[in-house]
Amino acid sequence: MIKIGILGSTGRVGSLLIDDLENDNEARVAAVHVFDKLTRNLPADTIVTNDMKVLFDSSDVIIDFSAPSATEALLTEVVENSGNKPLVIATTGFNKHQQNLLLEASKIVPILYATNMSLGVAVLNKLVALASKTLRDFDIEIVEQHHRHKVDSPSGTALTLAEHAASARDLDLDDVRISGRDGQIGARTKNEIAVMALRGGDIVGRHTVGLYNDGEFLELNHTATARNTFSKGAIKVAKWIIGKEAKLYSINDALGL
Repeated sequence: MIKIGILGSTGRVGSLLIDDLENDNEARVAAVHVFDKLTRNLPADTIVTNDMKVLFDSSDVIIDFSAPSATEALLTEVVENSGNKPLVIATTGFNKHQQNLLLEASKIVPILYATNMSLGVAVLNKLVALASKTLRDFDIEIVEQHHRHKVDSPSGTALTLAEHAASARDLDLDDVRISGRDGQIGARTKNEIAVMALRGGDIVGRHTVGLYNDGEFLELNHTATARNTFSKGAIKVAKWIIGKEAKLYSINDALGL
């Protein structure tokens, strides 16, 4: 059985990971890292720790659904303290230092990083790139919707979709992205890509990429209706990354896209 460690075990998706692994025939929860009190039941032989080294030593692979500060501690364990297990990271909202730390750690251990572990979103990214390249004269607008508790905006998934759209047109997203319009701002520029965020209720996640032209438009949409879409995707790629060489992987690599 593959021993999986979980960072972010007290979060919504972390809890679903534990549930899904209880019914998995190939992997089990070996260890969970906690910063706060863990209030749920765990399999009897699960190690509960607040020590990153113990998490690494107890696991064959670690899945991270946490917060940027926690992921930073995870990556620091690799870079500074020889943590040597594969990582699957789904945390979003990294600052520049944390992004650089991710790149440095991926030179030491295999890391699969994805802003969304949904298999459907992985396909959506490919479709967006194709549509953006093919329909170069179409305006691109992206809208993401999430529950009221989500703390980062726009979502990492929306930004990844925007990156695929921009790169397909040889554009730098930082140069063309906007995330709001207000007042007398003038007409829309040719290359801009808008990424808008809506928050409310218990929406698991909905992303719409629209390509708009005179006389017609195309909208590509993905809706997550259950959070274990993400936990099941993470378990799938965690099994895949074991034994891979040290580098930074995407979910597309695991799916062969």
